Amino acid sequence: MTTLLVIAKEPRPGHVKTRLTPPFTPHEAAALAEAALADTLEAVARTPARRRVLVLQGSPGPWLPPGFDVVRQCSGGLDERLAAAFAHCTGPSLLIGMDTPQVTPRLLTVDFGDCDAYFGPAEDGGFWALGLADPDPSLLRGVPMSTSGTGAAQRARLAGLRVRDLPRLRDVDTAHDAWSVARQAADGRFAAEFARITTPMVGVR
Repeated sequence: MTTLLVIAKEPRPGHVKTRLTPPFTPHEAAALAEAALADTLEAVARTPARRRVLVLQGSPGPWLPPGFDVVRQCSGGLDERLAAAFAHCTGPSLLIGMDTPQVTPRLLTVDFGDCDAYFGPAEDGGFWALGLADPDPSLLRGVPMSTSGTGAAQRARLAGLRVRDLPRLRDVDTAHDAWSVARQAADGRFAAEFARITTPMVGVR
């Protein structure tokens, strides 16, 4: 079975989802981040896995369900932190972030029987998921992160491997992203928190 990893930040005001401010306050952005993280962790908890790992910057909170090993993120750029997350694993592993609360167990249930890697592209040009049958940290180190070309650069690193692509998803980075994802995953905590915050607001799209 697969090891499932979630790389995340503790949802503290002023430290997460800063691109949501404005229109949201730092506390509102942190509340949305916490709801997104809780939805993500719930989906992972419901997915069959050999091991579930939260690679965390910060401290765990009440949003963490049972059944997860918690590993502290290393220092350095995002490429180094992602590489280090895979270094904790042996055997097939799938890593996702906390920015796609619309993920489901069906999306996360992967089979490496006929491939070496899984790649989940994001709408903004990045990627929301990366799976490796043989977790090799060198496949991530040096990939330029947080750019519109990140996904293409990471996909190129997988050249020579048998890769299966996952559906393209939208990361929650901006207020428009939040509105779109809340509509898509209307039954989740993220959608409920978005509705609570935006009910008094007009034109948040």
